[in-house]
Amino acid sequence: MYISARERQILETLLTRAEGITVKEIADRIDVSVRTIHRDLKGVEDILKEYDLTLLKKSGLGIQVNGSTESIEELQLFLFNLSHNEYTPEERQTVIFCTLLEATEPIKLISLANDLNVTIATVSNDLTKLEERLNRFDLSLIRKRGYGVEIFGSESSKRRAMSSIISQNVNEFELLSLVRENIQRKSTHQVTSASERLLGLVEKKKLLIVEKVLEEINNELPYSIADSAYIGLVVHLSLAIERIMQGENIQIDQGYLGRLKDTVEYSIAEKIIEKLQKVYEIDIPEAETGYITMHLRGAKLRHDKEFLLEDSSFNIAIKAKSLIDYVEKYLDKDLSNNHSLFQGLIAHLRPALYRIKQHMGISNPLLEKIKSDYSDLFTIVKEGTEKVFPHLTIPDEEVGYLVLHFGSVLISRKTKENVKALIICSSGIGTSKMLANRIQQEIPNLKDLQNISLFDIRNYDLREYDLVISTIDSPDLPKDYILVSPILTESEIELIKSRITEQGSQLVAKDHTNVFKDVSLYDTKKTLQKLHNIKVYSDVIVTLLEGFEIVEINQILPIQEVLTTVCQHLNKLDVINETPIVVSALLERERVGGLGIPDTNMALFHTRNDHVLIPSFKIINLSSPMSLKGMDQSQIDVDNILLLLSPLNSTQQVLEVLSYISALIIEDEKSVEIFQSKNKNLLSAHLTSKFEQFIYEKINENRSV
Repeated sequence: MYISARERQILETLLTRAEGITVKEIADRIDVSVRTIHRDLKGVEDILKEYDLTLLKKSGLGIQVNGSTESIEELQLFLFNLSHNEYTPEERQTVIFCTLLEATEPIKLISLANDLNVTIATVSNDLTKLEERLNRFDLSLIRKRGYGVEIFGSESSKRRAMSSIISQNVNEFELLSLVRENIQRKSTHQVTSASERLLGLVEKKKLLIVEKVLEEINNELPYSIADSAYIGLVVHLSLAIERIMQGENIQIDQGYLGRLKDTVEYSIAEKIIEKLQKVYEIDIPEAETGYITMHLRGAKLRHDKEFLLEDSSFNIAIKAKSLIDYVEKYLDKDLSNNHSLFQGLIAHLRPALYRIKQHMGISNPLLEKIKSDYSDLFTIVKEGTEKVFPHLTIPDEEVGYLVLHFGSVLISRKTKENVKALIICSSGIGTSKMLANRIQQEIPNLKDLQNISLFDIRNYDLREYDLVISTIDSPDLPKDYILVSPILTESEIELIKSRITEQGSQLVAKDHTNVFKDVSLYDTKKTLQKLHNIKVYSDVIVTLLEGFEIVEINQILPIQEVLTTVCQHLNKLDVINETPIVVSALLERERVGGLGIPDTNMALFHTRNDHVLIPSFKIINLSSPMSLKGMDQSQIDVDNILLLLSPLNSTQQVLEVLSYISALIIEDEKSVEIFQSKNKNLLSAHLTSKFEQFIYEKINENRSV
């Protein structure tokens, strides 16, 4: 049976959306007109008839394949094993791209034409279109008559292109299935022929071995890696092993490698390399350790908390605040007091800026959808990034993720009542929040909407939830689920509503609000942990407020002597126990990066150190301003030094409270004025008021967990 490339794409799209999909959504996915899809559906229906299947049209939900499970699986197997006689132009260009990346010598155009069953002229046209894609990775195409064609560029650029191709063309679940040891069951839910071709860049066994090594090492990281970044790291390492075994090694600047060696991630990268060397019995060059370190440092965090006492986080916080101010101004909406948005942006920007500066790149499969559905917001955020980061080019892929963070808070919340639902996501914090907020907006009776990672499913009993909604096709879930796109469509909203209606009587019967009536259901351990968390927050806030003071320095001294004078005072108060060591740590932090806060007369000196005994916040008032390097590398006249100290092994709650103070400093113009005022009563009142608000937020957070 002959199936055209577009008919195959339509069938594959229909079979991944068993609940139904609109013709417009299919057209958008395949990038053709609605009229073209309607014309091709006749051929699709003829193919379905061969398998005793029909095309069912449902008002409001679109179209879906109808028939027995056996017949649907038979069709899926046929498509899975289909030897493609025809590729779409995009697929064909991707296959050519992969073939050239893998090649160790020039390839003749006639060879590519025969392989793809097209003319030399078609291949030549495809190569012309490919050149633009190559430029994005600093690669170029060498085409000479009688010589053939080959890709020219560094090994790191080639690997970056390979990783990008895989992430753009193979969906996350297909890769998750591989790394979670499902490849032995070549079921109908597995990769399609096009994906198989792309995954040919990496031997599947290598994916499994690399993932096992990473899983063993993952717990040693000082932070969690988001699923999408974790998968990216698995793919990168598998590609690296593949290329090393082919004799292709990467190069890295030795000076930069030296700086990487001082990071926590480098020692973890060394352990990864050590394990891989043993498994494959090969020598892996030191440059590869540096390259893995870069990927670890560029990984997105799975959580959305970022402690502002760490490295360059406060400088990034200033940038995040400037971006919020810009978007707030153009949307005329109050965003400045949204702590969740502020924290989410900091958590995303820190690794994102590292990726951009190292030219590492990132893929965003939602980009076109974001641009289409949130075009105005995308334009505003993009313009905002150009203003806030004038010396960096922020790619649209990163802008798209930032748009999701803003989108998640711009969608209004309504009261949630009865239904308990679980969302399984792996596309990042912004996407998860946006999806949850959109669902809560459209379906207000969703009382308890929780986001989890696909990797975390094993820690949850899905039977406790009325609904499971997933953005990833994951057929091995132990409970029926609703598959949706990360940016919810109207038809998907209707599907969720109809599923709630179908289960209505069951949902009413499950009275989640009466859990406290049955003592046996009360989780004492969990409640005690919540109360303990609140106590820790309260204790550290009391310590900070009771110890807060403004220290007056009435003579002109260099910064080292100012800090020594104040730290000697803190030593007497038993806040620290080794003045020279703490002073040295503070000065080192200033040397690494400026501490002056741009557009203010303040500098924020901070450190976490073994010789700090209790958390402390002081303000040092200088009688005469001194010039200090700012966080933006300019010189700033400072007469107000904010001093934040934390014990090295502080709990997450302690770090969160201290980071909250950092965030307050730049919260808005009024807050900046108060911190610059040098008025202890005003500052104490401001801190007390804000901390009271903080505690109420934490109590509410703990209630909802």
